[in-house]
Amino acid sequence: MNRPRLIVSLALVVAAIAGLWFAMEFGGASRASELGDAGDLVRWGAPILKMAVSLAGGLVIGGLAVVLFVLPPGTPADRVLTLIVGSGITWTLSLVGYTIFTYFIVVGSELRVDERFDANFGFFLTDTDLGQLLLIATALSIAATTVAAVTRRPFWLAFAFLVAVAAAWPFAEMSHSGTMANHGLAVNALVLHIVFVSLWTGGLVATVVAMAFGADRADTLRRYSSIALLSIAIVAITGFTSAIIRIGTVENLGSEYGILVLLKAAATVILALLGARWRRAVLPRLDSAKGVVGFAVLETAILGVVVGLATGLARIAPPIEQTLSGPMTPAEILMGRVLPGEWTWTTAFTAWNIDLIWTLFAVFTSIFYLWGVERLRRRGDAWPIHRPIVWVGAMAILVYTTSGGVAVYGEFLFSAHMIEHMLLTMLIPVGIVLAAPVTLVARAIEVRHDGSRGMREWFLGIIHSKWIGFVGHPLVSTVVFALSLMVFYYSPLLSWASTTHLGHEWMILHFLLAGYLFVQALIGVDPSPHRTSYPVRMILLMGTMGFHAFFGLSLMTGTSLLLPEWFGAMGRTWGDSPLLDQQIGGAIAWGIGELPTLILSAMVVRSWIRSDEREAKRSDRQAARDHDAELDEYNVMLEKLEKRRPTNK
Repeated sequence: MNRPRLIVSLALVVAAIAGLWFAMEFGGASRASELGDAGDLVRWGAPILKMAVSLAGGLVIGGLAVVLFVLPPGTPADRVLTLIVGSGITWTLSLVGYTIFTYFIVVGSELRVDERFDANFGFFLTDTDLGQLLLIATALSIAATTVAAVTRRPFWLAFAFLVAVAAAWPFAEMSHSGTMANHGLAVNALVLHIVFVSLWTGGLVATVVAMAFGADRADTLRRYSSIALLSIAIVAITGFTSAIIRIGTVENLGSEYGILVLLKAAATVILALLGARWRRAVLPRLDSAKGVVGFAVLETAILGVVVGLATGLARIAPPIEQTLSGPMTPAEILMGRVLPGEWTWTTAFTAWNIDLIWTLFAVFTSIFYLWGVERLRRRGDAWPIHRPIVWVGAMAILVYTTSGGVAVYGEFLFSAHMIEHMLLTMLIPVGIVLAAPVTLVARAIEVRHDGSRGMREWFLGIIHSKWIGFVGHPLVSTVVFALSLMVFYYSPLLSWASTTHLGHEWMILHFLLAGYLFVQALIGVDPSPHRTSYPVRMILLMGTMGFHAFFGLSLMTGTSLLLPEWFGAMGRTWGDSPLLDQQIGGAIAWGIGELPTLILSAMVVRSWIRSDEREAKRSDRQAARDHDAELDEYNVMLEKLEKRRPTNK
């Protein structure tokens, strides 16, 4: 094994074990439980295997990110892929062991395989939430590892990366977050935390390995540094959020759990300072700098301590109660939250329940957008002032739609849910399309010439891919946009999106993408594989208006409640009845949904007129250059036709 790779790997493992041991001993998790203890082997083996899962999974996620966004094709990338496959195998085997050990912790018995184990373990995997989540995580790890092992094509490696990232969700659900009253915020925070810690940790190890096998040191470290900078910002935000949820008050910082959280936070701050020094002092003079590997080893060791502390914290009960207790209302039973007060114009803007994923997406994409505009300005390139304004406006509406009053009450009121739907599909996509983000990326980010793929290459590659060529076709995007209404609301998808956190996040993503593809096909500024004629665009838009009207009328006149076990079982004592509220939601889908459609119609007509004006100016310039040669040819053709016409005598 190459010496830098060996040193970094040992530093990561040793530091992680030390952090885990300290957290377990200090927090009391190493002591035997009075209620059905599984023995020393399981008590220590489970967190060690969990830590192996975290480290190996982090290497897969971070390593794939380095291959996809940092390295050009060649030997260093191939070596990192070998590391990824080995880590993926370790990830899967550790997950299998952790699943078995978790089973014995749940049943409260020592590790023993007897005649009852097969049946009981099978029941644990298929009929309990914890077992199902572990089974899903294992399946995702197998899928990501298999794809990374059998292909080197960027598209499939990107697919493996997304699958590996998806494996963070089961762990967030099965953690303390899964039973919290503030379930959504806690799960989102932990999903983001796991993913970006993995990008940070695994990316650092993969970067060192790549440099050890000949990767260009300057380009590799500079590109990884950008990933690390984003990662540490999100890790700090999500870690702070999780700490608030679990600790609750300042007094609880003095508990064993609170002290461990403070130590983890201090180590994260040290890592942030090291990262800042890396960017300011090391990268500018990288060719002459010494001790780069040593610096990476130090950062990796501290990262290992953080991973160890985090794994140990997962075995320790937080100082505040994480589940609802006592007599519960129907709303608390169904969704783990207290029913809010009556829906009014005031509560529509004062009630908030932060969706961390979409809030951070809006904040960071706005930062990157404004950075790109500033980069163009410094270069002397023009960028229309209305575009950053509509982008920031669209992101502000996205934050409100996913975290504000319509999101809070959309879980209880169908009418509020329909407002959320209309904003996601009809209003926000208009702002995104008019801001032309793909064009900005293509102009603001430098082209790479070494064969690697940055954000510019990935964006343009996706835009020109066969998949986008299909789903982005105006006819296909219109059908998807229109049929999504019927398929979503008259299928089990409505129940999945309403009753599960994962389903709710999927709903937001789907509505945004469907709306974006539809609006892009009509008024898109960004490059597109299809440019449909304006008459066809108007026909598609009018057809969509008709479909919206039909859907709204079906809800307004319907006498059956959609999802009665949810919207009809919340125990509301205020507002309209569930059926009347659903009919109001139908009126919103028809009435409010038509307003953005009319605006889109005006925009299409305006673009149509401008296109005709540009064509007329082009024709005038051509005529001036060739002295109306085209008109002369046309007149000659008419004269020939006139001569051929038979005359009546």
